[in-house]
Amino acid sequence: MDQHELENIKITNLDLHDKVYTIEIPVKESFSNVADQMYFILSKRLDDEEIVLTSTKKDSINDFTIYEIKISSDVFNPLIDDIWDLYIVRETQGALKKSRIKSNYDHLRLLCIVIREKQKMFYPFTTKEGNVSFRFNEYTLFASFDNVELTSTGEISVAGFFNYPPLHKVEEFNITGIKLVVTKNGEDEKFIDIKQMARQDLYSKYSGALSFEEIGFKGLFDVKPYIKDENKKCFKFFLELEYDHLGNTVKMRSTRIRLTHDASLPTETTLVTNGKKRKIYCSVTKKTKYFSVNVVDYNVVKQTITNVKKKWVKIRRSNYLKELYKSVFYLLGRLLPANPKLVMFESFLGKQYSDSPRAIYEYLLENHPEYKMYWSVDRRHLKYFTDKDVKYVRRFSIQWLILMTRAKYWVTNSRLPLWIPKPKHTIYLQTWHGTPLKRLAADMDEVHMPGTNTKKYKENFLKEASNWDYLVSPNAYSTEIFKRAFAFDKTMIESGYPRNDFLLNCNNLATINQLKERLNLPEDKKIILYAPTWRDNQFYAKGKYKFDLQLELDKIKEELGEEYIVLLRMHYLVAENLDLAGYEDFVYDFSYHEDIRELYMLADILITDYSSVFFDYANLKRPMLFFVYDIDDYRDNLRGFYFDFEEKAPGPLTRTTEEIIHEIKQIKEKGFIPSDTTEEFYGKFCYLESGESSKRVVEEVFLK
Repeated sequence: MDQHELENIKITNLDLHDKVYTIEIPVKESFSNVADQMYFILSKRLDDEEIVLTSTKKDSINDFTIYEIKISSDVFNPLIDDIWDLYIVRETQGALKKSRIKSNYDHLRLLCIVIREKQKMFYPFTTKEGNVSFRFNEYTLFASFDNVELTSTGEISVAGFFNYPPLHKVEEFNITGIKLVVTKNGEDEKFIDIKQMARQDLYSKYSGALSFEEIGFKGLFDVKPYIKDENKKCFKFFLELEYDHLGNTVKMRSTRIRLTHDASLPTETTLVTNGKKRKIYCSVTKKTKYFSVNVVDYNVVKQTITNVKKKWVKIRRSNYLKELYKSVFYLLGRLLPANPKLVMFESFLGKQYSDSPRAIYEYLLENHPEYKMYWSVDRRHLKYFTDKDVKYVRRFSIQWLILMTRAKYWVTNSRLPLWIPKPKHTIYLQTWHGTPLKRLAADMDEVHMPGTNTKKYKENFLKEASNWDYLVSPNAYSTEIFKRAFAFDKTMIESGYPRNDFLLNCNNLATINQLKERLNLPEDKKIILYAPTWRDNQFYAKGKYKFDLQLELDKIKEELGEEYIVLLRMHYLVAENLDLAGYEDFVYDFSYHEDIRELYMLADILITDYSSVFFDYANLKRPMLFFVYDIDDYRDNLRGFYFDFEEKAPGPLTRTTEEIIHEIKQIKEKGFIPSDTTEEFYGKFCYLESGESSKRVVEEVFLK
């Protein structure tokens, strides 16, 4: 095992022998060195009962220590169906800090222990969040596809494996039949004969747990006979076993069949049935990976447009076109005359009309209308600009190319693509987008982002930062960090953040009521704003991050729903849609609300974690709570902090929903009284905020 195969607190091996699980877990030495004591536990979800596990140090590889733990089903009560979650626990200065153990996504459910006298099974599994848990359950049949192929004639070839523990070569159980059950649109059922087969690859790996080899299957599902005149069909799959048990014939159906994490979906195909052309494609659900086959009528116009778009996207993203575009950009930047009054604005990669660029734009518009100003907008977010009285242009269009190369000023709060060459006549004003709590750029020890590595990320970041002519800083603390982390040696404008002018100048009841009316929020309810950050290592793909909502909304609604409503504001990098069914009129998703400053103004209480939002919200001098359920992992493994967040945070740190509810009730009962720590925080981070930061920046960059 080399460095690349190791991931901190993510299991590298899990074996079962003689009804005892043996698990190997790599832990970074920097993680364990700060602990007075470290151990592993299983925590019961039902009532928080905990079992401390025996662990030994097995090996050391580079800067990782491999720990080995053992888990036996004998220590559990098999009468109660429940889930046990695996944690690593550190005791530091008398405080206990827990972090979940991540899974390696191998087929953990195969490693079942059968408790025959209780008709129960005990097994490990991977949660939706990618963690390792164990479960007691009734006998359950599991099945997965790990290979799917779609032929041009509409036949689906599938192969996979199943597991039903009582069938493990016990004499009174004898499999007599195995079929795929295919349901169409959740109604009609079709039964497809499939072949049971050996899976030597799985048997070899899990031979200590499996007592029979033929846990594999393969079969063929011909879609054509089941296509009639309906416009759209969705086929879902289940496995059905038939077996003899003590002379009785029993049928057992699996849960819906999943696609394994390492399996890939086949490309779509088209065929003609009953004189109609139809498209067939496979899909899986986002979280649970349930597999389905879909059939839709083929629309020539729609498909042609889709194909053209795909080809254009492929061309647009090709290195050839990028190099050509870069060369044209460079030439136009040298040949076209600069417009000394032309300003290009961009916020969060062209996704929003917000933040400090917005504040600077609005100040210029009111006080210096002689400037010609445009917003650079991502093509997928044009709809957010159509109803605004601002001039905008689609990012990377021909018009954008000409305006960018002629502009005297660029104003943005995040990085521009590295391949864009800055013309010599252009002044690049970088406002950035937050006071740094988490380590940035050159200060980061490791980078956990898709599509890059630590060295490449830092090199690209610093190369882009070298183009900045001005950088806005909200305070002296940030100035010191920005200079080092960005290797910035040009003009720093230590002015406070322009985006916070709104909070200082418009903090009044009239503004708040106007916002509630415009956003259709009840005027008689207090507002809790939950605005967490993103996690670098939780992603679907490059640029698409996920977030698992740990806040238990049902408990908050039960305890606080009479007086409060909750606004959710997820980070712009989080791609996942939230399912808020059942929380209507209590929880409102404002993740795509373009400017968070309005949500700050509305919020009576802010709940956040490691997001820089609390530095800005602090200007309102209202209560803040910090929901830091994964602080050990975030602090030690992902980003690290610039200051002692746990000691200096301007509000209480909480790890559970119950603690959040308790703190809110305390605020209601006693009122908000800033602590000495909070007052010290104001003095260090908010002292420059006076409502005139936009003016200071404009005078320094545009009018000097």
